[in-house]
Amino acid sequence: MTHLLKASPETCAWGYFDATLKPALEVNSGDVVTIETVSGGPDQIPAQDAGFHIPPELFDIHARSERQLPGHILTGPVAVKGAKPGHVLQVDILDVKLRQDWGWNMIRPLAGTLPDEFQTYRNVIIPVDLEAMTGRMSWGLDLPLKPFFGVMGVAPPPNWGRISTIQPRAHGGNIDNKELVAGTTLYLPVLTEGALFSCGDGHGVQGDGEVCVTAIETALEDTFRLSVRDDLKIDFPRAETPTHLITMGMHEDLDRCAEMALRDMIALIVDRTGLSREDAYMLCSLIGDLRVTQTVNGNKGVHMMMETALLQSKAS
Repeated sequence: MTHLLKASPETCAWGYFDATLKPALEVNSGDVVTIETVSGGPDQIPAQDAGFHIPPELFDIHARSERQLPGHILTGPVAVKGAKPGHVLQVDILDVKLRQDWGWNMIRPLAGTLPDEFQTYRNVIIPVDLEAMTGRMSWGLDLPLKPFFGVMGVAPPPNWGRISTIQPRAHGGNIDNKELVAGTTLYLPVLTEGALFSCGDGHGVQGDGEVCVTAIETALEDTFRLSVRDDLKIDFPRAETPTHLITMGMHEDLDRCAEMALRDMIALIVDRTGLSREDAYMLCSLIGDLRVTQTVNGNKGVHMMMETALLQSKAS
């Protein structure tokens, strides 16, 4: 079964995840869902006479949707039948498309990786060539685009209450991992009935770190396959590309982030190969790559990448 979920005031939550939020759509495990999103507040859109396509629903969301907490406009949530706490939601990212011919990038005082060094607010509109898949920088550089969602997550457990979309946590959320493009799979621990998957914060392209707080922020349309897994047990998001396994750590301290991602990769290698923890630890040192995901969301991020082809089961 294939579904389409459009962005609107009725299907978008501005700034938050909440386990009590009514589902915008309910699907069966294994169904395919195309989700349309928008990006930014009134201060981030270009002038209406500038010639860019602005999704009309963005104005409606600005007018009719209350921004509950600082954060992103999310489309969802999508409830998946049969998903229960302790399960895993497998999110296969089948396709990613741009929905508009522009994006924006913002620098804000007291934010970013250098919060005290840039004291002037700046919002830059970046034209996007949808055919060439490039963004035109003001100095003439045509920057190749690699679109992905910065925010993909399930609802937090009910006892967390309503939380901002800004800080990534065990439920996923503002992961900002540029590896999560079309063709990859994200695994999220289910923390409430139905999982309640939402997404937003479309990025045209982003570097590891996202150091000035924003990427090329833009509107995306993604197609996902959402599947409930009762044969997996994870406590934190993981991902898999066609070539690599990815584990993630999210914490205020980058050292803790690195420890979390490494510890989870060791466990994943042991589970997949039967190697000892010591051998898995050694393998992570030899061929595992720890990368800074982002340094700007309160909870920072580090992810570890491990080439799948080099993982071999322990000889019997």
